Amino acid sequence: MLNASLRDDFPILSRQVYGHPLVYLDNAATTQKPLQVLDAMREEYLNVNANVHRGVHYLSQQATDLHEAAREKVRAFINARSTSEIVFTRGTTEAINLVAACFCESQMQAGDEVVVTDMEHHSNIVPWQLQAQKRGIVVRHLPITDDGRLVSRDNIATYLTEKTKLLSVAHVSNVLGTVNPVKELVALAHERGIPVLVDGAQAVPHFPVDVQDLDCDFYAFSGHKMYGPTGIGVLYGKEAWLDRLPPYQGGGEMIDKVGWERTTFERPPLKFEAGTPDYVATHGLATAIDYLTAVGMANIAAHEQELTRYCLEQLCTIPNIRIFGPSLTPHPSPLTPINRDAVVSFLVGDIHHLDMGTLLDRLGIAVRTGHHCAHPLMDRLGVTGTVRASFALYNTKEEVDTLAAGIRRVAQMFN
Repeated sequence: MLNASLRDDFPILSRQVYGHPLVYLDNAATTQKPLQVLDAMREEYLNVNANVHRGVHYLSQQATDLHEAAREKVRAFINARSTSEIVFTRGTTEAINLVAACFCESQMQAGDEVVVTDMEHHSNIVPWQLQAQKRGIVVRHLPITDDGRLVSRDNIATYLTEKTKLLSVAHVSNVLGTVNPVKELVALAHERGIPVLVDGAQAVPHFPVDVQDLDCDFYAFSGHKMYGPTGIGVLYGKEAWLDRLPPYQGGGEMIDKVGWERTTFERPPLKFEAGTPDYVATHGLATAIDYLTAVGMANIAAHEQELTRYCLEQLCTIPNIRIFGPSLTPHPSPLTPINRDAVVSFLVGDIHHLDMGTLLDRLGIAVRTGHHCAHPLMDRLGVTGTVRASFALYNTKEEVDTLAAGIRRVAQMFN
């Protein structure tokens, strides 16, 4: 387990809620921010605040250096080949919308297909549906097993046809914790000439991600789920693909020259970064990456794997509990050490998920309830929603014990 002193970097964890010590188990929605990130952003606003790239004065140059240093930090963190492949966005949602809009405009026509899975977040469903309405493309979805895994390789292959132009899949399910075999999926798709977009929002904070090893064509993730600020995210795209795609939005920053007859655009990544970027947030994201790197992604993965295993063991002793997702077993890939990550979703008897979450909150335990922006998955599971506990590097076994005791207490109230 990680050193408990890390919790001192997150002052919010020491506060009380309804007279109880806060047990924050909603990390899949957003993580808390360490002092190092907050201090770095405050320092930039106090001493380096100026718009980036266009200014020749000292502050602008200094802010630009920090902004582009953040891009290099991201590149190294996910092992991209070049900073030209790192596009800053507002988050995973905008990154996927960017690919959906630009890819469908330039690479697809009516009748072409995008394949997703039954376990996707709405952010990897709705953008494709919007394109289907505009352009007549078809959205197909890979089925999952009852325990939340993708079906066999042979079955997946049947969904990848000559009409399939893109496979878009979550690295980790935000509900089930399922760690999908992305490297194998990418290889399967590439055998058929199909590019792959990976939603990495629930993966990047939890274990090492190497986009060159995965060989995916696009990879999206958010800063706020990895101890960084809100409103900043990343789209990784292979340079050849980013060169081929048209701009997502027009305006300042992304242009080379504007004329009444013709406008030319910057090369990636600036081609996709219209307007003033959140350069303070990129510095905050870089500081969060420094923090994660100092702790060690392998250490974080081991810590959260142990917490997940312990939570499953404790919750399985609660009568009438139903836990969703695969069993926790070793994963064959060294970059994804388990087939289930730091998310445990459950229901207890006939207790509504909202009731359970509300009463746990009164005990100081913050969990997520509802459909988790995954309506199609809820339909597949045959439920309207679940209670979700999700872990981060600062969570402890004692907090898991508090969660289990809280669930038992609520269950007894209903009995």
